[in-house]
Amino acid sequence: MSLETLRQWVGRSQTVEDLATSFPVRALIATLDEKDPDPKIGDPLPPLWHWLYFLEAAPLSKVGGDGHAERGDFLPPVPLPRRMWAGSRFAFIGPPLRIGETIQRASRIKSVEPKTGSTGAMVFVTVEHTVSGPSGVSFIEDHDIVYREAAKPGEAQRQPKPAPADATWSRKIAADPVLLFRFSALTFNGHRIHYDQPYVTGVEGYPGLIVHGPLMGLLQIELARRSNRDRVPAAFEFRALAPVYGGATFSVQARRQSDGSATTWIADGTGGLAQQGKATFK
Repeated sequence: MSLETLRQWVGRSQTVEDLATSFPVRALIATLDEKDPDPKIGDPLPPLWHWLYFLEAAPLSKVGGDGHAERGDFLPPVPLPRRMWAGSRFAFIGPPLRIGETIQRASRIKSVEPKTGSTGAMVFVTVEHTVSGPSGVSFIEDHDIVYREAAKPGEAQRQPKPAPADATWSRKIAADPVLLFRFSALTFNGHRIHYDQPYVTGVEGYPGLIVHGPLMGLLQIELARRSNRDRVPAAFEFRALAPVYGGATFSVQARRQSDGSATTWIADGTGGLAQQGKATFK
């Protein structure tokens, strides 16, 4: 499929509504092993917890071999088999969403761009989401999706560079299969790389189950905001640099900057830099 054809999807849009019920919040609190009180109607939804809502429920007959919905409807039909969450950028410009509200997400394909990396051809698709509650727009997210070629026989996994060692705050996370299953279930994410060991190793060529990119992004803003409880996030961004595999312990880390912001990152089980981000506060 030509790039010109794929770029015909730029500008395509869709809008969905959902009710911000309390159970998904309670379940994510338990999954992250926090000691927060039970959520109540009217409580603000923490940053990035909107991923518990607006879930795509494609009919099983319309699901592709990787567990995702078939491409070609809202997302362009990129003919590369491997798909990953490359990163996101958030601008928190309005009041927070609240539990019990009817919330809305307006999405638009912002760009479709080809690139070439060490493993071959890639296509980056950026989707802009504008998320609103009854009081107006709460935040805008730019979500980057990367599509990659199939793994080549004998292809070696690139080793990430070492993660920084000067964190102000840190937390260790055991990436066991139960954590991966719970997050997949809470976000209705059928992508088989997170739970299907024979698929992820035999078809996509990875050495093990892969920890969700958005889970690691969420853990970064969680560490930053919980370490700055008297401050309100203004913006957050994260991008993926290398996969993190299940069955080991990784660490979420953040460092306070002189301007009051916080740089954040994920260090994999061997100390490699897997994600990096930045949180700023109002």
